[in-house]
Amino acid sequence: MSSAIAQPSPDKIQILAHEQYDAPESLTPQSVLPDPLAQFRAWFTSISAQGTVHEPEAMTLCTATPAGVPSARVVLLKQADARGFVFYTNYTSRKSRELAANPHAALAFYWREVHRQVRVVGRAERVSREESDAYFHSRPRGSQVGAWASKQSTVVQEGEVQARAEKLAERFGEGEVPLPEFWGGWRIVPDEVEFWLGKPSRLHDRVRYTRVEGSPDDAPQWKIERLAP
Repeated sequence: MSSAIAQPSPDKIQILAHEQYDAPESLTPQSVLPDPLAQFRAWFTSISAQGTVHEPEAMTLCTATPAGVPSARVVLLKQADARGFVFYTNYTSRKSRELAANPHAALAFYWREVHRQVRVVGRAERVSREESDAYFHSRPRGSQVGAWASKQSTVVQEGEVQARAEKLAERFGEGEVPLPEFWGGWRIVPDEVEFWLGKPSRLHDRVRYTRVEGSPDDAPQWKIERLAP
């Protein structure tokens, strides 16, 4: 067993490691861009260019039922535009059902290799059918067929989904695979975005953007504040 983990009893493990963060740069309300989506794009393009973070587009998506029962999973960011953060999924999945019933969500990006995090809280909306169609047909053909084959989040038998995918691949042949009615994109429109930079002794830099109440979606105003670590 790793020296970073202790197991004092069969039903307990303890994490002993204390990861130290030491990002060379600083993060302040004065150093960030006025718009959080522009700031996110700046961080993301820089990290992608460095190539040190594997799958920087991976993000934890948190949804909840109307009763407040939460669920979380990792999905892939596919677009960060002027309105928000876009991902694609099956509209009958658990996350889609929860977003339809309670259109609020949180996102978290954790880029361990560069000691950075981004946290987002916002409102969920479906992207247009045209956007979903364009993205769907940019996917590998196997993924297009897979979207038809998987009744996401339902209980299945062993081999059932693969068998369905094989039948669908035969049915579609060499022709175009159409976009399913039950599949498409969601956009999380942020009301709050926090940028986090890891620093020694847990004295991290945290800068939060909060949307000014009443400001329009097409030209939002943001309050920028420093938070205690």
